[in-house]
Amino acid sequence: MFHRGQTSNLVLPGVDHILDPGARYPITKFPPTVLRDWDLVVHMVAMGETDARAAVEAFAGRTNRLALISSLDVYRAYGRWTRKELGPLDPVPLTEDAPLRSELFPYRGMEEQLGDYARDYEKILAEEVLRNSPLPGWTILRLPKVYGPEDNGDLGTIYGFAGAPHWRWTHGYVRNVAHAIVTAATHANGRNEIFNVGEEVTPTMSERLSILPPMPRPVPEPPPFDFRQSLVLESAKLRRLVGYMEVVDERAAMIECASRALV
Repeated sequence: MFHRGQTSNLVLPGVDHILDPGARYPITKFPPTVLRDWDLVVHMVAMGETDARAAVEAFAGRTNRLALISSLDVYRAYGRWTRKELGPLDPVPLTEDAPLRSELFPYRGMEEQLGDYARDYEKILAEEVLRNSPLPGWTILRLPKVYGPEDNGDLGTIYGFAGAPHWRWTHGYVRNVAHAIVTAATHANGRNEIFNVGEEVTPTMSERLSILPPMPRPVPEPPPFDFRQSLVLESAKLRRLVGYMEVVDERAAMIECASRALV
């Protein structure tokens, strides 16, 4: 695991840690200890074209496959939802062949809230670099909204959208998402493929809230987006080609997260 060492996570106690201050967005240089032969490289934080290209150049000839973690925000439906792309609503669920955004850099102007990386963040360009690379193999995983004990554990992305009861947004419990990444990145059928990751069925916000503990605060006003456009991922390809199955029941995981957060 290559990172800056600013946090310590005990989830992976048996993993070797390679610490370097250069492991920050965008990661454009890798220390010599990383530049050796690997069966597989999983890049969790390639935010755009620059760092994706740096990874490809660094590991070309050094790995059999590079897996890139992408996002559902590559789809045009995301642009429809944020009102940055005008046009009719895109049908859901979104398959891996659904249209991508034409308006790039969706978070420019939000650097103060999100960090400097937001200026050049663009997973569409990162994916393009990987797909056109000389690597012998690659895998791209487009993640849903992830939730779990260490991030989004209070289900703010559910409770925060109670004001949009009919809207649907695919989520994924962190352990299931991790299992999906490992399964796709190591399976022979995952080579040179793009996969959506997420729960098999995406309920509406009101359906989710009906099984969760009541909100401890007033219902917030949702942002000024077009909530007629749902963000639902179709994960059938992941399940069919590489045999992915959840290791934790999504409904039970969401209830447990909410219960812990409200204690």
